Amino acid sequence: MYFKDVHIIYFIIIAVLGVVTGKLVDWANYTLPEYKKVFSLEFFKHKASKSTYLMIIANVILNLIILYRFGIEKTFIENLELIKYLILTPMLLSVFVIDYKLQIIPNRLNLTMFEIGLVIAFVYGLSNIAITIDMLLGMLVGGGIFLLITVLGGLFYGKEAMGLGDVKLMGALGLYFGVSNIIAVALMSFLIGAILSILLLVTKIKKTDEYIPFGPFIVISSFISILVPFDIILKALMTIFTLGLYQKNK
Repeated sequence: MYFKDVHIIYFIIIAVLGVVTGKLVDWANYTLPEYKKVFSLEFFKHKASKSTYLMIIANVILNLIILYRFGIEKTFIENLELIKYLILTPMLLSVFVIDYKLQIIPNRLNLTMFEIGLVIAFVYGLSNIAITIDMLLGMLVGGGIFLLITVLGGLFYGKEAMGLGDVKLMGALGLYFGVSNIIAVALMSFLIGAILSILLLVTKIKKTDEYIPFGPFIVISSFISILVPFDIILKALMTIFTLGLYQKNK
């Protein structure tokens, strides 16, 4: 039995891996903020809770969608896009939960994303150096955009407009998405952030003087970039930011 030319056995394998990594994400959400080791024997003593099942369900669903989106190719290099996003998914989920609850993105988490991204960039370079260059430039552009906002915020308002954890996160993600997609992720983050922040304030989930973490908006935008083709995202962003003029001029 096949789904989009992918045998069902692959979906089963990915689902099982999603269960394991989902539980690991829940454990990481507890250990990383407390600077404890993620990979330790304590993991096996960790009792499942509501949050554990939520992470497992979220990870399994996202993994299956990503597999359906990219499929299985014939060579390892051709499957790198699928592999890197399957690896990135649990880390993004961890960023979402930790930043939402504690308003921090652990350096260890950002560094792990960065290290794995560099390895993937190197592997891409074995077959196509242009992809590696695009990934490295994506790192500079992603981190650079948010660093510039942080510096300008400090100059004009006397405080950080963006946390350094967000800057590091965008730099690491640039290695996975490349230049064009990381710019799209940045734009979507600001757009989604504005909309959801207004909703949180209107519904009084957050107060006007409360800090609203930006990491979850970056995570949502990253998943959109993973799951939706770039040309559709570009068309939508151009339409929104030009107030429909882009469509009229076509």
